[in-house]
Amino acid sequence: MKKSIFIIAEIGINHNGDMSICKELIDAAVNSGCNAVKFQKRDIDQVYTQEFLDSSRESPWGVTQFEQKSGLEFNKEQYKEIDRYCKEKNIEWFASAWDLNSQLFLQQFDCKYNKIASAMIIYEDLLRMVAKEGKHTFISTGMTVYDDIQKAVDIFNQVGCSFELMHTVSTYPMKDENANLNMINTLRDKFKCDVGYSGHEVGLAVSYAAAAQGITSLERHITLDRSMYGSDQSASIEQTGLRQLVGAVRKIEKAMGDGVKKAIEEEKLVAKSLRQHLFWK
Repeated sequence: MKKSIFIIAEIGINHNGDMSICKELIDAAVNSGCNAVKFQKRDIDQVYTQEFLDSSRESPWGVTQFEQKSGLEFNKEQYKEIDRYCKEKNIEWFASAWDLNSQLFLQQFDCKYNKIASAMIIYEDLLRMVAKEGKHTFISTGMTVYDDIQKAVDIFNQVGCSFELMHTVSTYPMKDENANLNMINTLRDKFKCDVGYSGHEVGLAVSYAAAAQGITSLERHITLDRSMYGSDQSASIEQTGLRQLVGAVRKIEKAMGDGVKKAIEEEKLVAKSLRQHLFWK
């Protein structure tokens, strides 16, 4: 039996450093029937240069990049609360690390899954660290060429770590005409693995189409309000949209069927009625 699409609600940094917002987003994912929520973890001193962190940026937290980036990061105690709350709500959580320190940080939690962000797919040291953990890993493929993906696939195959690729276009928001959903089948055929879809489009139509392409996972950014502060908010879906997405995807899964032509019992009754004149004598 074909396994159900694993639906990931990407909270990312849309919590804006506020645990109450974070919990509301977790609740939205639970109430919508998602399988997991996902976050992003960065050690800002490792990811950004001091010159960049000292540069100007107006935000709710201050006037520098350092204040903005720091404001979007949760600390250890806050991640412990995320872990506790997700266990209470019976939903999986995991995060994409943007540096080695952050991946080490995440290892203290008993997360079932790992995630490689599109931006990090060429970071081979991080790939090796994640693969050695042996957890099933979702690997996004935005901003790549085939050689980049092949190197990542090889690293995971070498240590026998299970993974699936996720077709991704890394623009925020993505234009529908750039979705290139036929890449889902291309990735599946070329790399002989399961393939999911991580979407950054406005609306739900492209995600519905992806669900009909036989994906094994679906990830969408979520938010309480698309007008909130943050670079990912405009490419996110709100709670009502999330419920619609999950409900429609589950219907699409059922509608896809097994591809075997047969007359179902209900059809046989209709056929008997509509074809009765063909058998008159």
